[in-house]
Amino acid sequence: MSEIDWNLPKMVDRAYRPLFKNRDRYIAIKGSRGSGKSEAVARKVIFDIVTKPYVNWLVLRRYANTNRQSTYSLLQKVAHVMGVSSLFKFNDSMPEITYLKTGQKILFRGADKPLSITSISVEVGSLCRLWVEEAYQLELEESFDVVDESMRGIINAPNAYYQTVLTFNPWNEHHWLKHKFFDSDTAVAGSRAFTTTYQNNPFLDDGYIKTLKDMLIRNPRRAKVAVKGEWGVSEGLVFENFDVVDFNPNKLLKKGMESFFGMDFGFTHDPTTLISSIFDSDTMELWIFDELYKPGLLVEDIVHETAKRDLLAATIKADSASPMTIAELKRKGLRRIKGAEKGKDSVELGINFMQGLKIHIHPRCTHTIEEFNTYVFKQDREGRWLNQPVDASNHAIDAIRYSLDQFYGKGKNKLKTFKRGL
Repeated sequence: MSEIDWNLPKMVDRAYRPLFKNRDRYIAIKGSRGSGKSEAVARKVIFDIVTKPYVNWLVLRRYANTNRQSTYSLLQKVAHVMGVSSLFKFNDSMPEITYLKTGQKILFRGADKPLSITSISVEVGSLCRLWVEEAYQLELEESFDVVDESMRGIINAPNAYYQTVLTFNPWNEHHWLKHKFFDSDTAVAGSRAFTTTYQNNPFLDDGYIKTLKDMLIRNPRRAKVAVKGEWGVSEGLVFENFDVVDFNPNKLLKKGMESFFGMDFGFTHDPTTLISSIFDSDTMELWIFDELYKPGLLVEDIVHETAKRDLLAATIKADSASPMTIAELKRKGLRRIKGAEKGKDSVELGINFMQGLKIHIHPRCTHTIEEFNTYVFKQDREGRWLNQPVDASNHAIDAIRYSLDQFYGKGKNKLKTFKRGL
């Protein structure tokens, strides 16, 4: 240890000191975008491995294949920043990280493969640390409990302890994470929960901070979660008829259901979106299974992203307010892209139609989930809800609406008053 010079106050912001100082069984951190919570936990992972010879870590995300480009890459970067990357072996193919001095492991798994978790064994020390990244994506509390219950047994080391760390953005106050860790009357014993924001991350550039501050003005509802790290609330939501659930789109298509694709255009602040879904007209259920959600895309970039999804030949309904972009995309290879029907009351008709569906969103569609949790009605000066949505947090929703225009356009549905469910 003599060759390692770590200064904890310089490693993380003061808000994250409990990660290194506390022995709580559970540490739950909800935070805003750019709060640095994932990087702080990554530093704890490396710190614990190097300073506690009995520790092995399991890093969990909702899907196993999302670890490689997120948690695994982050830990590689953090080990380098902490000056100890040469002390570790990084196995990209697994992925897996080994501390060369002792053989301790950092293992990566997904909640979608529970058998790969229950069968884990380590040769050195104990599997006694768990990091659940993007814990909000675990739809069921039982999914977490299955993994948590596998972290049991006696640790043959003095002053040793088990610890689980959860990090997430708190998009909905009804999520099980709130009552399990944050509500004082229901929180599990031995848990510590706290909130961090971008102000707890000294490494952000001025441009990113400006983007977050702009959101406070442009979209305060979304900023409540994304900037302030507070729980999202369901009051005033346009859509309350949705859930987040894992499903296999190929199985649905084999049952004869039809797929639909919609695109909304953006650039600097707003993303370009391409949303893929499956509609069952018999049960009136919509299954949203894939999303493109990126700002700053040029026509060539959109074509590339569409090709990656094997949708160049698909019928895509796009924002008809951008005929030049649609024409250029068609010329570049999106042969069947066309403008969605746009006329008097088309927005109201489309939203009214979508309100009558049962909407299922795949957990990997994180931006779409965010929009459904933050798309709200306007309020008047007295705080009364109006029948008009706020034109924000709706880029994925607009794309979905475009893709379904054949079901509500040209008088197929009579315009009805929005259902507010209040």
